[in-house]
Amino acid sequence: MRSWLVRGLGMAVLHAIAEVALAKAMVYDPTGLTTARIAVIALLVGAAALWSALDAWLRREDAGRTWFIASLVAGPVSGVLYVIGRGIFVDRTGAEELWPAISGGAAFTALLVLVPAGLGLFVGGRLKRPAEAEPSKRPRPSPRPRPAGD
Repeated sequence: MRSWLVRGLGMAVLHAIAEVALAKAMVYDPTGLTTARIAVIALLVGAAALWSALDAWLRREDAGRTWFIASLVAGPVSGVLYVIGRGIFVDRTGAEELWPAISGGAAFTALLVLVPAGLGLFVGGRLKRPAEAEPSKRPRPSPRPRPAGD
């Protein structure tokens, strides 16, 4: 499977779950979710940054292009999953919410994946990988011969 597809779908599912959870919480407390919203955005930004930093640290091929395409995939897919999840778990949202979720919501989600991923690629590319274990320079002892009676 293409690496951009895995990253895009993973981030889309994560974003959709976060948005549906916030919508469900908003049903119970419509005005007091500022801290929760900030925490969720920080979690989403951190997930994209850490995953992309790991890709850069492992020196994955074409990591920048992979994350760019993944952000373009994550946006619309997250919008569709959000509308489906909100319709099932929150308030019977219908298809009329699909266009705003695919246009405006998708653009925000794509930026919320692309910008931290770029930062993660920058930071991860600067980190040094642990040195490979060098073979010891001492000669290895040869095994002792077994006695003939064993």
